[in-house]
This record gives sequence, structure tokens and C-alpha cells, in this order.
Amino acid sequence: MLTNLQFDESSLTQRLMNFRREFHRYPEAAWREFFTTSRIAGHLEALGYTLCFSDEIIHRDAIMGRDETLVAQAQQRAMVWGADERYMTRMNGITGVGAILDTGKPGPVIAMRFDIDAVEVMESQNDSHRPRFLGFASLEPGVTHACGHDAHSSIGLGIAEILAANTSQMTGTIKLLFQPAEEGCRAGKAIAESGWLDDVDYLFAAHIGMNVPSGTLVCDPQHFLCSSKFDLHFTGKPAHAGIEPNAGHNALAAACTAVTQMLAIPRHRDGMTRVNVGQMHAGDGRNVIPANAVLMGETRGENRELNAYMFQQVETIAKAAGQMHNVQVEIRPQGEAIGLENDVEMVNLLERLGKPSGFADVMREKDFGASEDAGYLVDRVQANGGKAVYCLIGSDLTAGHHNGDFDIDESRMLPAVRLFLNAISSLQRESQLNDASQ
Repeated sequence: MLTNLQFDESSLTQRLMNFRREFHRYPEAAWREFFTTSRIAGHLEALGYTLCFSDEIIHRDAIMGRDETLVAQAQQRAMVWGADERYMTRMNGITGVGAILDTGKPGPVIAMRFDIDAVEVMESQNDSHRPRFLGFASLEPGVTHACGHDAHSSIGLGIAEILAANTSQMTGTIKLLFQPAEEGCRAGKAIAESGWLDDVDYLFAAHIGMNVPSGTLVCDPQHFLCSSKFDLHFTGKPAHAGIEPNAGHNALAAACTAVTQMLAIPRHRDGMTRVNVGQMHAGDGRNVIPANAVLMGETRGENRELNAYMFQQVETIAKAAGQMHNVQVEIRPQGEAIGLENDVEMVNLLERLGKPSGFADVMREKDFGASEDAGYLVDRVQANGGKAVYCLIGSDLTAGHHNGDFDIDESRMLPAVRLFLNAISSLQRESQLNDASQ
């Protein structure tokens, strides 16, 4: 350890595991993390942090991909599970919590972001699946922590504990953001536009796994894909399929036309581009011309221009499919990612601290190949003169991300805690030296 912050690694390891297994047992999908937020808030408040909820950290007009019916159901379920009513009131319907630790001494504002939502995937029911045979499998059918955000939340709480216990040795201000709705890239923009990060000098974010083996740290992941998540709503006219099929306007047919043409969009010569339609819902009966259909899809691109190319193609195809079948089409944005670029100074810091923090292998670069709404947070901090970095914490996995058989190597949480504590200490010392030399 490089940091002068003191803690018992053995007891912290156990607490990290306990946190992770509790979050894993009570998974909540995007914008529905009421129980998770309540539990995190309770730990943070007991440690002495100032808590920020709702409109303090989320700009409501920028929220994407939120279903109010599902949100209401999640609030009721959270209360059944044992959420604290005080925090439920303070959330005011919006999940996530920000925590501030002000040391009362001059120094940098350092922020860390931890995403807290689960994935809408059914967890494996196989008895060999470790969460199942050890008794911490998901209690919510069709939702599980199949991406590692339960570990992210636990790492955040572990860091919060050590910082709170060593405030007298620290300077400046620490901000810890436990972010809702990362899946689908639905909350990053709303958090950025709230202004909560506008005073931040340094921002850290990370992801566990991502095809990086246990013991490895990737300091500067490359090729974050920009992405647009969307729903297409087709509205036609119903009719009896036998008596008067000519009187109907088939929304399902329009949706199918759109699907085949979207999957045929030419990929761009200038870089990586992607499109996917993940769900389609349509129709009321076998003998009724379908009046309604909904497609759920996404585009991705290696940069903003390439993603815009793909999404513009989707818009053109959707409108043309509607015209072909004489149905109305509405495009509803559900999420967005803008990519990100790390600051070299921050990458160098992590590269220097990796091995002393317990990583056997430190890689500078590796392709990320997916999308992350942390890009909005990084962009906001950098636009205000701060520096930011997003890294990968290696972990052997039992299955790929968003797979029901997914599980992590829990021993990898402690090195992540060490890394970020070392980084915080290093930045605070550097700030003190700079002040002393002026």
C-alpha cells in the first residue's frame, strides 16, 4: 500500500463480499433501484457523509428510458424488502445517491462513480451456479446482477468506509456517486446536466470484468462506442383478417419491414458501426390485423459521427416502412452514450499505482468495444477543466456479461479499493506539494 490511510484488509474483504452478495440477492433494473439506494444511503449516512438525492444529482428533463408503471411497482417492492422510508421520501421517485465528505482542509475535489443497477436477465437456475448454491441468488425473476454492478457498489462502500475513518489525514473534498440506470445508457446525461460534478478536479470510474482476467488492470480502455437506444412505435388500424383485411393497416408488417431493412444498413467504411433490434411486441390476436407494434433497438458507432450515420438510417427506414404500410411511426429515445477519452495524466497515475495496489499485470490499453454513459460524466468534468479516467478491473468470469450464468471473482474487489485509495492519496499529496511551492 502506498496510501497512509489505515484499515484492516481481512475484515474489509469480508465486508466487501457481504455487500456484494446482498446487492446480488436484491437486484433492481434501471430507474428502479430503490432498495439498493436505500441500503447504500444508510451505510453512507452512518459514516458521516452528506447525502444528495433526486433533483440534486439528476436533471429530470434529461432522463431517458424510464417506465413510470415499473417504477411504481419497484417502490412497493423496495418497501416489502425493507427499504428505509426516510430515504424513499428523499429520493422523491428518483433512484441513486451522491455522497460528500468535506475534510475542512483545502485540496482537490475528487469524485468516483459507481453504477448500481442490475440487468433484465433471468439468473441461472443451475445448482452449480455459485450464487444459487451459496444462497445469494436473485430474488427477482428476470432481473440479476449479470454485469458486475453489485461489485461496483460494494467497492464504492468499501472506499467510503476507509475515507471516513481517515478524514483527519486527508485534504479537500470527496464526492461518491452511486449512479442509477447505467444499463441502456439512461442516466449519465441527466446526472451530467444536474451540475453535481461541475466542481470536480478529478473523476474516477471503472468496470469489473470486461474480458480482462483476474489480477490485471487496464488503465486506458480504447474504442468506447457511442450509442443511441430507441423504441419505434407503429400505430395502424385494426380489422378482421377474414372479413375485411383490406380495411386494416398492419403495424406488425411495418415493423417487420423496418427490422429487415435496419439489419441491412451498410456498415461504414470509416469505423466500427452496429445496429440491433432486441425486442418486438405486436398484435392482439391471430385473426386481427395488428394495429400496434413496438420495436426496441440500438445503434452504435466508433465515434459520434458514425453513430449519427447509423441512427439517421434507422429514422429513414422507420418512416419509409410506415409510409409503405400506411401506419404512423413515433421514435422515442431511450438512452444515449457519447464515448469517452481518458486524460493522459490520470492514465499515467493508474499505471504507476497498479502493481503496488495488488495487480500482477498492468496493461495500458485494451479495446472496450461497448458503450458507457460515464462518457457524459467524463465530458462534463473535462469541459469544466477537470481530469477523468475510466479503467477496467480484471476478473475471471463464469460467463459473459449479461448472461444468466455470470459471476465474478470476488477477491478482485480489494485491489480495486486499494487502487483508488492510493490514487486519492497521491492526488492529495501532489496538491499539497503544489500549494507549498507557490
